[in-house]
Amino acid sequence: MIMKQWLLVALLIVQLGAVEAMAQTDDPPKREAAAEFSVLMREAFSTVRAEIGLGGRFTYNLNKNVALEGAGYYFPQNCFDCVNNGNMIEVVGGIKAGKRFEKWGIFAKARPGFVRFSQGQFDILPGGTSPAFPFTFQVKPLTSFATDVGAVLEFYPSRHIVTRFDAGDTIIKIGDQTRNDLRFDPATNTYTLVPGAFTIPGRLSHKFQFSASVGFRW
Repeated sequence: MIMKQWLLVALLIVQLGAVEAMAQTDDPPKREAAAEFSVLMREAFSTVRAEIGLGGRFTYNLNKNVALEGAGYYFPQNCFDCVNNGNMIEVVGGIKAGKRFEKWGIFAKARPGFVRFSQGQFDILPGGTSPAFPFTFQVKPLTSFATDVGAVLEFYPSRHIVTRFDAGDTIIKIGDQTRNDLRFDPATNTYTLVPGAFTIPGRLSHKFQFSASVGFRW
């Protein structure tokens, strides 16, 4: 009788261990790292440009349904007719939440951060070398707050490999910009610099962004 009881206890322990091992196997690996390819629709004066960029992502899975992650992208093309010129850098980080199945998962994401335009600001300043035109044109970077919101579709060919596709809206908040201006005086045939002559109102820009990646999980 005692032998049977111990046998039942032993079998129960083995079964509980097997269930626990299966539950742990169902949980995804905690860490993910991936190289990403991204396309961002960028605003130009006469059209919308598809900017191609490369970047990377790191994700930490809190559990099967929620993860924290950060990503960065570099768009090397220099745009000379965009609303904000030059190349672009985008850095975002936030949360991903949704439903994960055995071989695939679908999630929503919200990742605040910033976007930097290498030639985003233009102004006119005193200091030119010509007596007839004693002014200089200044071009400098512009950094703006941004938020990446959208949907994520993932496929898991194996436990340690993840293929991911992102689609969403990159929201960029451009602040007010105050600029100097030149006024021509026909009586003296000269230009006069007027500081802070006008202000370009801030705006909220919505741009579609698509990304694809293959990552490693551990």
